Amino acid sequence: MQLMITDRKRAQITPGMIGLFFEDINYAADGGLYAEMIENRSFEFRDCYGDKGDYYTVYDGGYAWEAYPAGADVQMRCVTGSPVAEENPHYLRVTADAGEGFQNLAYDGIALKKGMEYQVSFYARCVSYDGSVRVSVEKEGMVFAEETVSLRPGRAGEAHFWDRYRLTLKAEEETEHARFVISLDMPGTVEFDFISMMPADAVCGLFRRDLFELLRELEPGFVRFPGGCIVEGNTLANRYRFKDTLKEPEHRRANWNRWAVSETTPENGFHSIYSHYNQTLGLGYYEFFLLCEALGAQPLPVLNVGLACQFQSFEMVEPGTEAFEEYVRDALDLIEFANGDAQSRWGSVRAGLGHPEPFGLMMLGIGNEQWETQASRFFERYAAFEERIHAVYPQIRLIGSAGPDVTSEKYDRAWAYYRHGCGGKKEFVHAVDEHYYVQPEWLYAHTDFYDQFPRDVKVFAGEYAAHVDESATAPGADGGKLQGEAAERADCGKNERKNCLGAALAEAAFLTGIERNADVVALASYAPLFARSGFAQWAPDLIWFDAARAYRTPGYYVQKLYSTLRGTVTLDTGGWEKETEKEQVYYHPVLNEATGKIYCRVVNAAEHPVALTPVHENRAPWSVVRMWSLGGMEKTAYNPVGEPERVTVREDLPERGGEEGSILLPGNTFAVLELA
Repeated sequence: MQLMITDRKRAQITPGMIGLFFEDINYAADGGLYAEMIENRSFEFRDCYGDKGDYYTVYDGGYAWEAYPAGADVQMRCVTGSPVAEENPHYLRVTADAGEGFQNLAYDGIALKKGMEYQVSFYARCVSYDGSVRVSVEKEGMVFAEETVSLRPGRAGEAHFWDRYRLTLKAEEETEHARFVISLDMPGTVEFDFISMMPADAVCGLFRRDLFELLRELEPGFVRFPGGCIVEGNTLANRYRFKDTLKEPEHRRANWNRWAVSETTPENGFHSIYSHYNQTLGLGYYEFFLLCEALGAQPLPVLNVGLACQFQSFEMVEPGTEAFEEYVRDALDLIEFANGDAQSRWGSVRAGLGHPEPFGLMMLGIGNEQWETQASRFFERYAAFEERIHAVYPQIRLIGSAGPDVTSEKYDRAWAYYRHGCGGKKEFVHAVDEHYYVQPEWLYAHTDFYDQFPRDVKVFAGEYAAHVDESATAPGADGGKLQGEAAERADCGKNERKNCLGAALAEAAFLTGIERNADVVALASYAPLFARSGFAQWAPDLIWFDAARAYRTPGYYVQKLYSTLRGTVTLDTGGWEKETEKEQVYYHPVLNEATGKIYCRVVNAAEHPVALTPVHENRAPWSVVRMWSLGGMEKTAYNPVGEPERVTVREDLPERGGEEGSILLPGNTFAVLELA
């Protein structure tokens, strides 16, 4: 089979076209990228209930905390009165005997690496106590790290005082599923608040290193944040308020996570196993800007437009009202926070957090997955944001929404609006955010989705992934089974098996069409990005992790091969890919004008190997000088916890085919060929 690759340049590729979409789903922030190891560190967690239009929460400040030792008669009460921060008014009052105290569950337990140091801090106030506390990490009677801290005794006549204590724990041995413990060395009563444990190797003191390194390995061009549905919230009160995050961590008002009510049903009383999924907001907008800077990626923040999640709520504020003005003002203030000088109102807030230089924001998302209805009036909302933003910041590129899919009337109405409802304004919208979570067959059938697409407005393929049938991903002899509570959670149908090779091959094939149409598709990002094993509301996901390790999926390698083996311009194929697709072979070539290298992406979705010959227009063969390949095994193969590199990229010279210049590409394989 010949792969026609001409020397003719076709379309310029947007620098940094392949990026990341971060949403706090599947415990991606707290319990994930945010390196904080303590769960419910400020005693503000809420237990969440409800269904569309009817959500409520119950305060459960003691969640994730238990008496130490287990079963001890320790009095633990979450109280208010004189907190460290008024935004988070509760704290823990502990009365215990010598050797007793309290311990933290830390999701599925603390994981330590031998020799690693961990920075611990907490606020304490001695009510009736004149001793020390022991801070330790323990499991089944074994102590893996410990330090003792002397507490300052209470002072007569002083009702409101807190002292902050800092110490370093060093792991003597490696462990997993351990507990964080604070115990008293004598009887008494002590109050505690904002208890933190961070690994000393956290990137920027914030990001869990192994997860950050996996992101950096992808060399993303942009990061869209912080979501996703959490931008909207299941209620407007539950939405992600960016200004609440522009404070010291203690003063960031905790929030319940919109995904805490995932999978609620009448049968479970509208109360799921994720009901305590909360947000400390330790990763706020400032930290996301820092993440982008550390990754060398463009920031793409997304803001609420006065609509709660249209799938899950009926709440909204009306355009043109004073309440709506707050949302528009937030957009203007966010741009000033990111780009204003250190003397401006919001630029000074950024400088006060430690970053006097502007972040250089260029793009801003107006709403997430919104669509037009008689009630939502989304188009009116978008127009109001656009007019106000571009009146002050004409250089900001705005990202609109095409709704939740690409197949419905919602989608068609959105595109008609962006093309014809702007009154001829230039840069009314820079790109329109499209979402598709579809079966692999749809992706294969629509590699030409953008071939005939009008070129007047750019596309942002903002959320996409292949969703395979669960019957096709049943666990086999390869195992990868989880244990205990994690297995119970994972068995809810959201597990690593969905990130199989078959899904990755379909995504790679669809991306050949995305890249071929780079003159209209400016940006693309897989979604969701992260999932913690046993804590996932949604699958598939690009990167899976637990407390101790993180691992790449086959889909991760597809993203990496596209984002790191970059072209600057596409090369014309004369439409020959339409012929090869009949044989389940999908391909597209690109040229990197800076290096002179030509890369050809090729997917063989057939079960059998095929002989491929890349040829010039005159049918003379190209030389294949290098090859990176993924797959060559059954489509159900995936990377389980116990075998995280089962499906991985191999770099070698390809096996030669029978004809001159031909190579033999195994079945079920995605490859990138370097040509000369």
